[in-house]
Amino acid sequence: MRFSPRAAGLLAAVVTVTIWTGFIVIARASAQRTLTPFDIALLRITGASLVLLPWGGWMVWRRTQALGTSAPPSSLAGISPLPLRTTALLGLFGGLLYAMLAYAGFFLAPATHASVLMPGSLPLWTALLAAWLLRDRITPLRAAGLALIVAGDLLVGGRSLLAAFSGGDVWKGDLLFMLAAACWATYSVLARRHAVDAVQATIAITAFACLVYVPAYALLVGLGTVTSHLAQAPWTEITFQMVFQGGGSVVVSGIAFTRMIQHFGPVRSTMITALVPGLSAIGAVLFLGEPMHWNLVAGLLLVTTGILVGVQRKNPAPETPASTAVRRAVR
Repeated sequence: MRFSPRAAGLLAAVVTVTIWTGFIVIARASAQRTLTPFDIALLRITGASLVLLPWGGWMVWRRTQALGTSAPPSSLAGISPLPLRTTALLGLFGGLLYAMLAYAGFFLAPATHASVLMPGSLPLWTALLAAWLLRDRITPLRAAGLALIVAGDLLVGGRSLLAAFSGGDVWKGDLLFMLAAACWATYSVLARRHAVDAVQATIAITAFACLVYVPAYALLVGLGTVTSHLAQAPWTEITFQMVFQGGGSVVVSGIAFTRMIQHFGPVRSTMITALVPGLSAIGAVLFLGEPMHWNLVAGLLLVTTGILVGVQRKNPAPETPASTAVRRAVR
């Protein structure tokens, strides 16, 4: 059965929003079980690698067979379809740092905070980095949206920051969520700057993370520097994390998000993902029993409004050949 382009786009949007929302709620729930953040990051990477590394090797092999010596450069023994420097840059921010910072944050702060600070602050970091690295202009309307996002983040994180004076640790998790969002924004902007295909980029960051993180994890656990609870965790928990975090959050979500971008475009897609903060906060209250304080509600409303305001734009001016080239490069 073949879907129409509209039906495929709508299905991709539903899948993306569902997985992004589930990632926040499930990651917080996982912090209350057996595995450590390092264990979950390992299972995320290995679960995605089981699917993406053979895919990457096949992609490189087919391209080499078709183009011969004129094929674009690959790296990491032919499992990454991108050059080594690009693979390392994207893999560091999108494959390693994002996962480690996000999972560590869930062990210190509630999912209601993550629902605001991670997907909510992502447009802020992306806009600032794009203005710096891509010379993307921040319009007054977008600046107003970013100001609302900052105000919402301060409402959520400010309370836990004040609690730090009495010995609270939630602010550390909030900081880790913000840093995780900054890492994912860096990955997104670098992917635009290098004009890489989204599927190839997903394969590349997974290949890099696998070849760097897995040996380092094994070495540090063997030396006793890092604690692992893999031996104590039930196989059902291990399998679930590999399937959802690796197969769902990395593979399925990556492909679905790419398909959503292709159908709706980047602006409308950002408006659709603005549903994630609200849905994940509601999920944390319903499924995890987390409290919803007034500052979380206010921060959530400000961040969601900021995202929606920031992606609005006036009728575009007539394009010149130069502006067309820049637009295509950013995409």
